Amino acid sequence: MNPELEVRERRMSPTVKVGGVLIGSGHPVVVQSMTNTDTEDIRATARQIAELARAGSELVRITVNTENAAASVPGIMERLEMMSCDVPVVGDFHYNGHKLLQQYPECARLLAKYRINPGNVGFGKKRDDQFATIVGLAIEYDKPVRIGVNWGSLDQRLLASLMDINGKRSSPEPADAVMREALVRSALDSAQQAEELGLGHDRIILSCKVSGVQDLIRVYGDLATRCDYPLHLGLTEAGMGSKGIVSSTAALAVLLQQGIGDTIRISLTPEPGQSRNDEVIVAQELLQSMGLRAFSPMVTACPGCGRTTSTFFQSLALDVTNHVRERMPEWKLQYEGVENLDLAVMGCIVNGPGESRQANIGISLPGTGESPVAPVFIDGVKAATLRGDNLSAEFLALIDKYVSEKYKSI
Repeated sequence: MNPELEVRERRMSPTVKVGGVLIGSGHPVVVQSMTNTDTEDIRATARQIAELARAGSELVRITVNTENAAASVPGIMERLEMMSCDVPVVGDFHYNGHKLLQQYPECARLLAKYRINPGNVGFGKKRDDQFATIVGLAIEYDKPVRIGVNWGSLDQRLLASLMDINGKRSSPEPADAVMREALVRSALDSAQQAEELGLGHDRIILSCKVSGVQDLIRVYGDLATRCDYPLHLGLTEAGMGSKGIVSSTAALAVLLQQGIGDTIRISLTPEPGQSRNDEVIVAQELLQSMGLRAFSPMVTACPGCGRTTSTFFQSLALDVTNHVRERMPEWKLQYEGVENLDLAVMGCIVNGPGESRQANIGISLPGTGESPVAPVFIDGVKAATLRGDNLSAEFLALIDKYVSEKYKSI
């Protein structure tokens, strides 16, 4: 590999402990997500937290926006304990967090981290007092804080001040450059204020979220050079479906390649009825594709063309992908290193045999118009030839057999 293309060494930062999760330099990039249930609905919220955790979310954030939501946190945590789900739960506070954390001490005690948005923690003279109240409670309960700036709720007082200063320059900067500076300044000034109030340097995580790919890259590139706090990455309001996935991946991959980012979220808009777990899967696949972490066996599959028997090939690739996802929760508890398993499902003889030999287990179909007779390669050696209606089931059985024999039991 060209050394210039390798992922740069992670920027140095303190390690922040959130529940049992370590965030910062020297620790794996952490995947997190957020519920979209009404937090007052204890059962639905606990159920979705558990689902996200099972999908691989290592932190789960919930909205705490009303008195009833804050009062529901103990019930949510109790249900999670009953489900043997110990994922750290983060409270997202806007406008009234200072009141809710004071009025509901069990909520303040049980949450693993508080998220504060400097743009709406308070306005005017109340802003500093209300920010200080939340920070004081974080100190009292020994909780880390994410100071999360968002361009949709940027501190207008700070932005107006910077715009005024910029307007008086002989060569003013473009308005979008001033906006990016306001985002960075809001995060850094708030972090400094929190430390002056007594919050430890190693209890602070920063984020500066925007919805434009190039803006996000510029903002975090600047932020990373001006502080050593751990950084949470995410393209806010990324969108739905392929648009949200592509935009988030384009932005985060560039930053991660530069060694920037300690925890990530893919903020996808789910389609009606779609699982919230998709944002966790995309985050994991991003990190695994970049070689930063391994979460689940990777399935290499060709896209198909005029040489492939599309319906059978597509069905086999889907069967293998679904089988791995279904078995992985069990495998990861039983077998050490199984997440590094490489699988290949190839559709014809052009690249099929070669790709299949490169995988731990690979199958190469013959192509269009031929009976499904396919060689299987295990660790580079042809080990079997599968044919007939049971080909898919037999290949899945070979995968299970390989896992049980090749990976050390935990």
